[in-house]
Parts: sequence; C-alpha cells; structure tokens
Amino acid sequence: MYVAVKGGERAIDAAHAWLAEERRGDTGIAALSVAQIREQLALAVNRVMAEGSLYDPDLAALAIKQSRGDLIEAVFLIRAYRTTLPRFGASSPIDTGRMALTRRISATFKDLPGGQILGPTFDYTHRLLDFALMAEGETPASVISAPVSSPTGETGVHLAAAVPHVTGFLNRDGLIQTETPGDSTPPDLTREPMELPATRPLRLQALTRGDEGFVLSLAYSTQRGYGRTHAFVGELRIGTVAVEMDIPELGFAVQIGEVEVTECETVNQFTGSKTEPPQFTRGYGLVFGQTERKAISMSLVDRALRWQELGEDFTGAPAQDEEFVLMHADNVQATGFLEHIKLPHYVDFQAELELIRRLRAEAIAAKEAAE
Repeated sequence: MYVAVKGGERAIDAAHAWLAEERRGDTGIAALSVAQIREQLALAVNRVMAEGSLYDPDLAALAIKQSRGDLIEAVFLIRAYRTTLPRFGASSPIDTGRMALTRRISATFKDLPGGQILGPTFDYTHRLLDFALMAEGETPASVISAPVSSPTGETGVHLAAAVPHVTGFLNRDGLIQTETPGDSTPPDLTREPMELPATRPLRLQALTRGDEGFVLSLAYSTQRGYGRTHAFVGELRIGTVAVEMDIPELGFAVQIGEVEVTECETVNQFTGSKTEPPQFTRGYGLVFGQTERKAISMSLVDRALRWQELGEDFTGAPAQDEEFVLMHADNVQATGFLEHIKLPHYVDFQAELELIRRLRAEAIAAKEAAE
C-alpha cells in the first residue's frame, strides 16, 4: 500500500546539502573555479550559451559548475536566469561577412580569397588519449606558439576585413538560389510561443537553441536517405562579430560589444521546379561560440525542412516534419516533461491500480462463468 512520504521538507533540504557535497567532491583537491571552466572548457560553455539563448561565458561557466557538468541542467539554469533580465532594445543584424576569423574552411572550393584557415580543430587529431595532460605543469611551448595560418602564408588571427562568403561566388552565375531577406521583423522565440506552421526564421531560431544531440541525429538521418539532403559544406567560418545597436537619439548605430559565432552554409542539389531551373540551394546554421558540429547539423536540417518551399515531395522523413522537429528539439522542454514523471503521482497511480484490479476481477469472473 502506498502512503504519503512524511518529512518531505527536511528530506529536500538534506538532498540539497548532499548535492552540494557531491558537487564539491574530494576537498583534498582544489576546487574548480568559474574562470577555469570558462577558459578550459570553452566548448561546453559555448553549447550552454547557444542552447540557453544567452551570450555570457561567465554565467554559462557558473551554470556548468552548479549543475556538476550536466549541460542540459546548465542550459535550464541559464534560460531561467534569462527570463529575469530586462530588455533595453534590439541589436542590428550581425555582419558575418566582416567576421574576425579564427577558422574558415570550404569543402567546395580549394582556393578562396583570404585562404582557408584551419584554426583550432580536432579534425586532424588522432583521437588518442594524451596522458601528458594528466601531468601537472605548463602548456607545452609548441602549443603556445602555434600560429593560425592559411595557404596565403598569413599568420595570426584574421582581422575583421570584409571576407566574402563562398556561396556568393556561385550566386554570380545564378547557380544557387538567391536568398531574399524578409520585409518584416521575425518573431522572437524567447518571448513568444511557437506557432505552426513556422516561418524559416522561426525554425532557425528553434534549431539554433535546440539540443545538439537531437539536431545531430536528425542531420545524420538526412545523410542516410531520410530526406532530400545531400550537402557540401560551402563554407564553415568561426570568429567574432561586432554587435551594434541603433540609438534613436544619435541617429546611427554604435557598437556595444562582440560575440563569437559559428556560421555554416551548405550547398545542396536541387532539380528545379516549374518556376526555377536546376540549381543549388542552401542550408544555413548560425550558433553562439565555436559550435561547428551543431552549425553543420542545423544547416542540414534547415534544408530538409524547406521541401515545401522548394516544391519537393514529402517523403515522410522525420527531418522533413516541421512539427516533429520543432516540438522535440528543445531539450529544456523535453527534460521538464520527461523528468516530471519521477515526481509523486500517488493519486494517479492509485486510480490506475484500482482500474486494473477491477478489470482483472471482471475478466476472472467472466472466465469462471464460461467454464
């Protein structure tokens, strides 16, 4: 028989104290500082900022520390804090064409104006554990002095000179679909509930703050044939961009800061339609921080969701189903609905239990009567 748990408040306080103790771990080992997390676990910080829809490395690092490294819990903390912040205005669209590049690669063209910049990447590592990292000491000098280089012979981080996008080269010959900006300001998913069918700007917002693993799985499914996405990475670029805000009293925009972003444009096949000749189409991804796996995944799913806009057939692939993708991509919403089932449901279960007992009794009585 199920009975109500007594002393719940005391038990919860004790659970919180135990959590704090587990978070700290062995007190004989130095505590991990927020600054260390921000600087040395930057990719985790970037993911929390992206999925939390708040660009603040310090707060993201704090959330990671508080959540004991549970990134979804950290995203939840950031979003909850975000709702308490006042909004003073809206910034102007960022200009990724003037990004201060730290990484820029293309799988479609070898020689690019400005060169390809490998930047800091795991792509060419051997995926072998480096046990030297377990040793105490300073970073090897070879790592500190390694420059960022490009085929043009330039070194160092590339400054924010105008660097054209690769898809612009295709656009000169009409080989890729021209993207036209919308006339109206897109809705803000962080302030307004999602409505379906969604416009492409709203879909992109949902994808950029969606769970990386979920978006990655959908992107992989399109590559395996569950969708119409056979893509080339036209360009992947990572760097910092200026954030500007229009000040009505001044009559012009002023720079209020800068953010690091990852941008990916994919080039996809398109057989044409009644109004368009055969040409390439685009998939697009833009995410806070160095988050290239997410940006590539986002661009593949974005392209898969454009099937109706481009006059293609719906094949039933999950990545083509707007409702399925957008309503399940949000890890905070999914976590809340999933984890609520571990909370007390005593009354609901008692009702189910009584129903099963009654049905069993009726079934047994019917069987005995038949015999």
